[in-house]
Amino acid sequence: MADEQKLDEQNPAANPAQEGAGEDLGARVVALEEELAAAKDQALRVVADLQNVRRRAEQDVEKAHKFALEKFANDLLPVIDSLERGLELSNDQDEALRPMREGMQMTLKLFADTLKRYNLDALDPHGEPFNAEQHQAMAMQESADVEPNTVLKVFQKGYLLNGRLLRPAMVVVSKAPAPVSPSIDEKA
Repeated sequence: MADEQKLDEQNPAANPAQEGAGEDLGARVVALEEELAAAKDQALRVVADLQNVRRRAEQDVEKAHKFALEKFANDLLPVIDSLERGLELSNDQDEALRPMREGMQMTLKLFADTLKRYNLDALDPHGEPFNAEQHQAMAMQESADVEPNTVLKVFQKGYLLNGRLLRPAMVVVSKAPAPVSPSIDEKA
């Protein structure tokens, strides 16, 4: 009989109390595995969110460095425009104006070199195809000499700061000449 008792203890199907404990233990293991999987998933999501926040912060800092001069550069552009306009309107043949023109030219060159050093590039699209993303058409003019939609004249240069448009160039754009209508013979 002692042998039968040992066999009953080893065979859970023979002992209903041990069978319930085994099922209970199995259900608990399944529940714990589900909790572990959920915790791992949540940890992965938190790590991914943290990486996204870090990446966005790095991008924001990079943009802040690249475009920190935007407002300051915008305030300086009218000064460059005035120097260029002064050179344009002054007579380069007048000996009395020669020292002033040379001073303006040197100042303008120094100014342009400084802006270039800070990645501020001028857009002077004269003779180039019109680009609506970088140019602002102020007028259209008929021209048989160039292709339609070509920049004929630049009123004001545009500028890029680190490749981003700071100010569009103000331009006159060519258009095809109007077809000549045949004259009507009024005698007929």
